[in-house]
Amino acid sequence: MTLRGKGYSLLQTTDGEEALTVAMAERPDLIIMDIQLPKLDGLEVTRRLRVTPGFSQIPIIALTAYAMKGDREKAIAAGCDTYVLKPINTRQLPVVVAEMLERRRDSPSINGDASGEENPGN
Repeated sequence: MTLRGKGYSLLQTTDGEEALTVAMAERPDLIIMDIQLPKLDGLEVTRRLRVTPGFSQIPIIALTAYAMKGDREKAIAAGCDTYVLKPINTRQLPVVVAEMLERRRDSPSINGDASGEENPGN
C-alpha cells in the first residue's frame, strides 16, 4: 500500500467488530475507517471510539466508495476528522495522513484526552 512506502506501520481488519477490538488494543496514531464495514459499520465504530477515553485526539479519516449526498456530514458528525473517496488518490492520501498526524502533534492535549488520561499510542 502507498502508506507502507512512506514508512507507516499498518494494521488491517476485516469488519467493524475487529476494527474496534484492534483499535482498543493497539491505540494507533491514526485510523483510516472504511464506512462500509460488515458487522458494525465504520460510523458506528467511530462513534464508539470517540466516547472511549484516550480516543478523542486520534485522527479518524473516513473512507468510502459509495458517496451519497450527506455522507460527508454524517461521517464528520460521527466523529471522523476528514473524508476521502475511493478510488484513493495515491498521491493525496499520504499528504492527508501526514497533515492529520501533524495536527495531532500540535494539539495541546496530545498526551491525553479531556479526562487527562495518557494516550499510550504516542
